[in-house]
Amino acid sequence: MKRKNLFYLLMALMCVVVVPAVAQENAETAKSDAPLVLSLDEALQIALSDNPTVKIADKTIQVKKYAKRGTYASLWPEISASATYQRYIKKQTFHIMGQTMTVGTTNNVSAGVNAAMPLINAQLWKSLKLSALDVELAVEQARSSRIDMVEQVSKAFYQVLLAKDSYDVYKRVYDNAVENHKIIEKKFSVGSVSEYDFIRSQVTVANAEPNLFNAENSIVVALWQLKALLGVDLNTDIDCAGKLGDYEVELDSQIEMGDLQNNSTMQQFEIQEKMLKQALKVKRAANLPSLAFSIGYNYVAMDETTNFLHYNWNPYSVAALSLNVPIFAGGKRRAEIQQAKIDVENIQLQRENTERQLRTAVMSYYSNMLTNVKQYHASAQTISQAKRGYDIAVKRYDVGGGTLVDIDNSQLAYTQAELSRSTAIYNYLVNQVSMAKILGTQNVNNNEN
Repeated sequence: MKRKNLFYLLMALMCVVVVPAVAQENAETAKSDAPLVLSLDEALQIALSDNPTVKIADKTIQVKKYAKRGTYASLWPEISASATYQRYIKKQTFHIMGQTMTVGTTNNVSAGVNAAMPLINAQLWKSLKLSALDVELAVEQARSSRIDMVEQVSKAFYQVLLAKDSYDVYKRVYDNAVENHKIIEKKFSVGSVSEYDFIRSQVTVANAEPNLFNAENSIVVALWQLKALLGVDLNTDIDCAGKLGDYEVELDSQIEMGDLQNNSTMQQFEIQEKMLKQALKVKRAANLPSLAFSIGYNYVAMDETTNFLHYNWNPYSVAALSLNVPIFAGGKRRAEIQQAKIDVENIQLQRENTERQLRTAVMSYYSNMLTNVKQYHASAQTISQAKRGYDIAVKRYDVGGGTLVDIDNSQLAYTQAELSRSTAIYNYLVNQVSMAKILGTQNVNNNEN
């Protein structure tokens, strides 16, 4: 009896220890199998930190900064050490008054340190500002890449929500068709409905299946596109938090067109115009004199032997000022100046044309958003009426006062109303994102979006 009690005690202890561990392991497994649910802000944070396009833009900024440092380095003295060894295979000879003389030694060695720096160089000074503008342009281009990424990720995120909403609608249509078919099948088995109604209900179910499959596939494809933009593995299981209905409040907010003050394209044009004007100054500075300073300290040794330790090393030093005055280059500098002037005029024309196109795009998105709001309110009012019409059609058919055609028609109207509402919200959000891209109003920092 004691052994039996001891056995029960051991079994109880095992249950206390093992069962919670197994339950915890199963919970962790289920948790690991769950998809990674991302909000829009989280998706943007991942894209702005992991997407290759954004990383390339950041690397470009670093390259331009190093190039700028290289340009500024030209202002500092350039110091170099050099050494030369010469061995005459045949020495030089001179013939003077019938006599032949050989000059030089077999081995000649020279070594020293030299330094040089520009004192006056207008062209170099002008190019320094050009390098600074080049870095500024790279920074703005990186911001443009981030703005583009915000637009693409936001649209992909909304596309997933639209696909999920469409799937829910078609799933409800399919479930209703299946449920109606079960009811009609029971009635047909007792002879209370015609074979035509039975066949029609079967066809309705069959017609609802392709839309359901397409909607399900649309979710998969939309998630693939989102994962590609986020820069994550396509095999990673992710999902988007929320639904399009969560953004309905934005359709009631006031819509403003704004201006192009923060537009990245216009700011790039502005920087490029500054660069071309600065390049024109650089071309003109090529006509100005330049002055450079150099100094050197060297040792020279000459001997017939190869015993370098016993050479007589003779030091000498020299300092020099070099003045360069451009006089004539065959019209090359003048041609370069004229070309630079035309480049400035071209960029101004391109900027004007682009600004006109961007303003047209902003007005178009603004008009589309107003239309989307009207479509949303119209479809939202229709949904409740369409649902009530569908419920009435089903009840009428149950009491013999309606037909399956009435149910199908009311179901179609109900479905179209729901899809129209979702589409209106989606189109509004897409137009809003596109207009925000043109206006440059997105926050494109890594940690806060």
